[in-house]
Amino acid sequence: MHLLGLLLCFAATTATAIETKVIKDISYKDDVISQTPYEQERCKLDLTVPAGAKGYATYVWFYGGGLKKGSKDVPTEYCAEIRESLAQAGVAVVTPDYRLSPKVKYPAYVDDAAAAFAWTVKHIAEHGGDPHKVFIGGHSAGATLALLVGMDPNRLKPHGLTLGSVAGIAQVSAQVLTHYTIREERGQSRFGITCDEAAPAFYIKKSIPPILTIYAQNDMLSRAEENMFFVATLKSAGHTENYSVRVDDRDHSTVGHNIRNLDDPARLAILNFIAKQSASR
Repeated sequence: MHLLGLLLCFAATTATAIETKVIKDISYKDDVISQTPYEQERCKLDLTVPAGAKGYATYVWFYGGGLKKGSKDVPTEYCAEIRESLAQAGVAVVTPDYRLSPKVKYPAYVDDAAAAFAWTVKHIAEHGGDPHKVFIGGHSAGATLALLVGMDPNRLKPHGLTLGSVAGIAQVSAQVLTHYTIREERGQSRFGITCDEAAPAFYIKKSIPPILTIYAQNDMLSRAEENMFFVATLKSAGHTENYSVRVDDRDHSTVGHNIRNLDDPARLAILNFIAKQSASR
């Protein structure tokens, strides 16, 4: 099912920007004493909320970088602009940092992503948000993290949460097979094909949360095809809340980074997906 036909309708309802508020560098893990110095450094998030609003939806967004690089504070990741753009439309945005390879190996960065999502569910009400309307997503490797947290029930179990805590997953150009960095950590080929417990596609079934898949017309080699395979396999499994958007005239970087632009099709698709799924929560 495609969302492009709904984008103009949604755009017409979000023309007026909402004032926002930013809270930076919140530690999202409680057990600070038991954390390594690297964990204490990286396991922090920024929260951008629509000022004065109540009961709003929240989107936890993970940047890309191949699980090897990236930061919420690096300008080229556009995290600040993306969260500001979405928050101006009334959706709070959480942008976490997470530990990176090779300083850590799988599943450390997935565990961090799960902890950041769990923090949001447990604390967003303190900032005016609705804990039943917490979505998760990201770009590239960040999208892979979002899918693993939102599709594998074992990721959230240590936090006392279930997949029912995930209002929906809006992911952009994820690697849905086992990520090449994880394969490299195992001494395998970067270009080998693996689909095991580290792969989002491994967890496809009818009962997982709603998913929006966005990818680029000129995405990186095999990434568009991987996302099309993912969408088709979800459909085959009977997963009905399964949406997809191919954004024309974008490559692997710009399909994620351009979400900061108000008229960007991927941005509008994400906002429409969040609005649609929030209505039933």
